[in-house]
Amino acid sequence: TTSPSLLCLCSRSVRIPQDGRLEYSLASAPEFDPYKVLGVSRHASQAEIKKVYKRLVREWHPDKNKSPGAEDMFIKITKSYEILSNEERRSNYDRFGQMDENQNFARAPQGFRHFHDSFYFDESFFHFPRTSRDFTDSKHHLHYNQYITEVLPASFKRPYLIKITSEWCFTCIHIEPVWKDTVLELEPLGVGIGVVDIGYERQLANHLGAHRTPSILGLINGKVTFFHYAVVREHLRQFVESLLPQKLVEKVTDNSYLEFLNSWHEENKPRVLMFDVASNIPLLYKLTAFAFKDYVQFGYVDMGLTQTSKVVQRFNINTYAPTMLLFKENTDKPADVIQARGMKKQIIDEFVSNNRFLLVPRLVNQKLFDELCPVKQFHRRRKYCVLLVTGEGEQFVSVNEAFFDFASSNTKEVVRFAYVYQRQQQPLCDTLLKKEDTTPPQVVLLERRSATGRVLYRTVTDGWNGSDDDKHRLHEQLEILQRDPSYLTHDAMLPELNNEFASMFLIQWINAAYDYLSQFYFDLLYSNWREMMPVLSLIFSALFILFGTVIIQAFSESGEDKPTKQKATDPPKTAESSPGQESTSSRPPKKNFVEVTELTDITYMSNLVRLKPGHINVVLILTDASKQVLLRKFAKEVYSFSGSQTLHYSFLNVDKHSQWMDSLMESAPDARPSDCLDEEEDFTSNKSDYTGHVLALNGHKKYFCIFRPVFTGEEAECSRWSEEDAPTAGPSKASRSRSSSRQKATTLEIHHKLDRLGLWMERLMEGTLPRHYVPAWPGLDTITPQK
Repeated sequence: TTSPSLLCLCSRSVRIPQDGRLEYSLASAPEFDPYKVLGVSRHASQAEIKKVYKRLVREWHPDKNKSPGAEDMFIKITKSYEILSNEERRSNYDRFGQMDENQNFARAPQGFRHFHDSFYFDESFFHFPRTSRDFTDSKHHLHYNQYITEVLPASFKRPYLIKITSEWCFTCIHIEPVWKDTVLELEPLGVGIGVVDIGYERQLANHLGAHRTPSILGLINGKVTFFHYAVVREHLRQFVESLLPQKLVEKVTDNSYLEFLNSWHEENKPRVLMFDVASNIPLLYKLTAFAFKDYVQFGYVDMGLTQTSKVVQRFNINTYAPTMLLFKENTDKPADVIQARGMKKQIIDEFVSNNRFLLVPRLVNQKLFDELCPVKQFHRRRKYCVLLVTGEGEQFVSVNEAFFDFASSNTKEVVRFAYVYQRQQQPLCDTLLKKEDTTPPQVVLLERRSATGRVLYRTVTDGWNGSDDDKHRLHEQLEILQRDPSYLTHDAMLPELNNEFASMFLIQWINAAYDYLSQFYFDLLYSNWREMMPVLSLIFSALFILFGTVIIQAFSESGEDKPTKQKATDPPKTAESSPGQESTSSRPPKKNFVEVTELTDITYMSNLVRLKPGHINVVLILTDASKQVLLRKFAKEVYSFSGSQTLHYSFLNVDKHSQWMDSLMESAPDARPSDCLDEEEDFTSNKSDYTGHVLALNGHKKYFCIFRPVFTGEEAECSRWSEEDAPTAGPSKASRSRSSSRQKATTLEIHHKLDRLGLWMERLMEGTLPRHYVPAWPGLDTITPQK
């Protein structure tokens, strides 16, 4: 008997013959014909198939075609092209009509044929996970700890292609053949492959920023980039190439090969020339160049060009097989050569790794020093460094060449040769040469004892001049050192080496900002909103805070600018009892300077005549001779009042506008005391000196308050005389004070004239100063001519 559940679940049609036995017909849904999907004949060439495929992909791409069946049609087009573009799969389809490349096309045993025909299970009907996919991806599965400790550091040596999938992702099944072909192609070239099951590794998927399946992303230099195009093998290959830096491999021709080879000294790297017949640089070479970018500089010669015939003949290259030449200090003859028809990554890596250092490299950073002179681990694995401390001038050229010749003839595994420039590595050279008190050029023998910088060293006696005696002496001391390690008598702690090739901080900041902005634009272009939300939230929060601060400050300043309105019920204020603007006097200054403008015919209307109600302009009267001294003293005295929004500060030059002050005094007779001059004195013939006077001008109500300068002297009655003392002084006392002031005038120091201006300003803010009203403000159009 058969289980009813099995009948219900599995059978699409049930036939019960007369013998009572059940036969199940479980045929799968009919497959589509790739030739009909692409609209090509069975004899179409690969060029025709590719041309039609490109046209149909543009027409049916889901991003451009919004019809309901566009996505299914796009998948059929992609799968049809995968079958017909592969000659083996196309042949299998033409012979057997099967589209699955993993299908066993061999003839099934006779005993099982009938069972297979009548009881065939279709995976798409049961929706069971495909075991073949899981088996293929099992060796590439990534875990969070594995990604952090292994994959992420390794991404600085090779790019990674990572697929995000899940068990019940049916779209993942459609891209599985493409993914498998891509892995088989790119993994042997050196591309890292990873698969993340989002159902089991949710933490890793969130860390990568992948929130949907299927997703494909690239990882290089610790940076994640998402793949957003049609899942085709060629697109994935181009995506991997786009992850690599642009100028990893330099194209070399007859005109540039000498410059390329001779630049080893500036970059302190060996040079590799790769010869091949291909217009585009093969991906294998680019991946190798990326893996060894810190050690070797790569160049590519296209042997199919006429512009490279000279360099091909120069090094006698066989044009029928790819060739790699590695050059060190000697650019006329390669240090190593490799040639093979099928270049394998393992062979190339071993070839470059064994020659990644120059014969005598320059120590340019701590990393290179650690690799050239490793720390001693075992007694039998001692490695000694022979270090030449030299300079960059012309006088050191012959010395350096002699050291290179000695190193070329002494290539022992236990001895490494290197040199440093004293100017570039000053702390290191000072540490090694301070005990001997010597100057470059010097040769130092050293052995590293710890990773913290401890070394044992000894300076070669009598220095290094490159002579035959120096070479013989160095050779003898190296022989002694290999027999007796205690020959190194000095102990020191070396500082960390400077990175001579490190870019400036500004350039690093610009590069980081460019990478961040490009990633931001890329995420914004493809609407990766889940990852963009934190950044957008931060930007809008900052803009909201900034906008709110500006609005609050604008409203607060507008409130301060409004004059205080008097209530109708308040009694009118007098000169003696008016509080004025007492509240504003305690306001602290907003700036660390006082803004003082000159009162001229241009600024006269805005600073006085049309001044806002409630605002006062404090004007200092000065001359050309006293301008600098009085302005400095004036700013110092009024600085504590500069926080008020109703006070403005100006100065008037009486050398330019001498008539204005006389006109103002004539308009307000009460401002000039009648007893300030002798009655016999002719006022018109003697001009008054207004230097040091200060006026508080209220342009709206047309009144002013006046401060007269302080005259310092021995007599008390001569030291204080200002406008506020005038009403209480008698005629005789005022006369005597004025006379005494004239006698002391010749001994005045100009800046002392404003000594009591601060007290006068306090009374101005209190509103207790006398006010002198004028019918109209005199004009300032006339400029006094210079004599």
